[in-house]
Amino acid sequence: MTEKQLPGIRNGAVPGEPAKQDENSRRGNWGNQIEFVLTSVGYAVGLGNVWRFPYLCYRNGGGAFMLPYFIMLVFCGIPLFFLELSFGQFASQGCLGVWKISPMFKGVGYGMMVVSTYIGIYYNVVICIAFYYFFMSMTDVLPWTYCNNPWNTPACVGVMDAANRTFANATGGLAAAAVQGVSAVVNRTKRTSPSEEYWKHYVLNISDDIGNFGEVRLPILGCLALSWVVVFLCLIRGVKSSGKVVYFTATFPYLVLTILFIRGVTLDGAINGIKYYLTPQWEKVLDAKVWGDAASQIFYSLGCAWGGLITMASYNKFHNNCFRDSIIISITNCATSVYAGFVIFSILGFMAHTLNVPVSEVADHGPGLAFVAYPEALTLLPVSPLWSMLFFFMLILLGLGTQFCLLETLTTAIVDEIGTDWIIKNKPIVTLGVAIIGFTLGVPLTTQAGIYWLLLMDNYAASFSLVIISCIMCICVMYIYGHRNYFKDVEMMLGFPPPLFFKVCWRFISPLIISFILIFTVIQYKPITYNDYVYPGWSLAIGFAMAMSSVVCIPVYALYKISKSPGTTFRERLRNACKADPKWGPALREHRIGRYAPMVSGAEEGMEVRPLKEKEEMKEKEELKEEEGARERKEDVCLTIQQGSNGSTNPHNTPNPTVA
Repeated sequence: MTEKQLPGIRNGAVPGEPAKQDENSRRGNWGNQIEFVLTSVGYAVGLGNVWRFPYLCYRNGGGAFMLPYFIMLVFCGIPLFFLELSFGQFASQGCLGVWKISPMFKGVGYGMMVVSTYIGIYYNVVICIAFYYFFMSMTDVLPWTYCNNPWNTPACVGVMDAANRTFANATGGLAAAAVQGVSAVVNRTKRTSPSEEYWKHYVLNISDDIGNFGEVRLPILGCLALSWVVVFLCLIRGVKSSGKVVYFTATFPYLVLTILFIRGVTLDGAINGIKYYLTPQWEKVLDAKVWGDAASQIFYSLGCAWGGLITMASYNKFHNNCFRDSIIISITNCATSVYAGFVIFSILGFMAHTLNVPVSEVADHGPGLAFVAYPEALTLLPVSPLWSMLFFFMLILLGLGTQFCLLETLTTAIVDEIGTDWIIKNKPIVTLGVAIIGFTLGVPLTTQAGIYWLLLMDNYAASFSLVIISCIMCICVMYIYGHRNYFKDVEMMLGFPPPLFFKVCWRFISPLIISFILIFTVIQYKPITYNDYVYPGWSLAIGFAMAMSSVVCIPVYALYKISKSPGTTFRERLRNACKADPKWGPALREHRIGRYAPMVSGAEEGMEVRPLKEKEEMKEKEELKEEEGARERKEDVCLTIQQGSNGSTNPHNTPNPTVA
């Protein structure tokens, strides 16, 4: 099947067109390009857009944070996003297979797999807790509304409890007692909210130390099994099934966000929260920490160096316009972060108004925002169970969109690496195996010490290691393989070269920004804490070991590849290890043109790449042979004519005998 047989195949199918056969029949493609865009949006738009970006925004100057945020998006986020999409799409391989471009750097792919494994383990635990809260919201009164539950302590003071006491005291003329009741709510140092106690003492039943695992929380374990089953069923047919699911999982969160936004901005005090969110503190723009946070948020939010972008793009049709896709997806991701900020701070502004405290005292980030501050705000809304179900359903869908890609990244890498017909045909078995292993490794996170380990993995497993992996990827593609070669590859794939801006960013600006992020991450490092709990030294050592486990893959594999490469000296081995594999290039025969044309026509496998210089030399030799052949034929003709004119050999030139 060629592109001429199927008009429009270059840009993929669009809605309304009849279904088209996969371009890559052995590996499969997206059903149409909308599925790829929605999956990538679901991958990039995750829980961090809801609980990390709003927190960073108000902590770093409100509206002033937007300036460095969008500068980092333009000069680092979008270029890196385009680089990874074009990388995976050109080779039609996952995060391991693409390193045929320079086999010595295949350890980068293994590092991406390690990072995706860590994230996939704890990310699904967060999803399962959202499942738990979703189910517990199916009630007339949310269980974290009041302090009259067995798990509550004497320090618990609920907003609704204080309001009831205040009303009773006021009707009894006890104004002083009413003020005292409200001040108990205002003074947060003397108060623990029912949502916080529900989170700590009931949901987690948290232990006093990271080493004290205690018992497995069976409700959380059950929800974890459910979340892994959902992920597996959605990926049972790879991108063919997940591509259909994302029509719902990637779009419905926007509907929920819009509903919550409309409800939020109509609440008392919402405008104060939005003002706090947007009011620029321009003096903070000069603070290096603000720029570091902006760069880090762009880097982590888009999912660069996780391997997911390469994997998702590998299922595109070869001539798909991934440049357009990278612009659309990157801007959509960042716009979602800004939009979610309005939703979150309108609710937090209402909560601050109700409690009569500053917005800064009710704002939080991470699990504290999702499972403590926001649930408490939901109790203040009319028909609170409905809003609670909507909010946690949105969290579930946001998490699943990212989790789909994390699991598909691991599965695709394994299948592409083995590459046999059996493993490709039985890919669902590989997916099931990865899901079972992920569930098993996630069980310790459902114990009473699970939250400590979850935060440890979140802070260390995917922190500075991502920055190192991304930096080495840029260096390899631009300087080892060669920027000119890669620009030609992109032009061959898209039909036009990368814009000059992206060429400059890939070679110079993006690596510099990545280096800045790495240096800043090291400078501002602080040991992790959870509320008042300080992590012991041995746990921090485990955290650093997790962080280094992905990075160490790079030098270990490089040394292994050098030792196995041909050559008598280290320099020769190094050069051969860096040289592109003969199989590097487009996966399908019809796309291997120019310098990627196979040396032996008809060979299905083992197609080799002719170096451009070698091809030119062969062409020159053929032209010389043709010129020599033509010259010899010309000399023969001249010789024949000359001999014929002398009457020696040509019988047709012999004079006729005289007739008497």
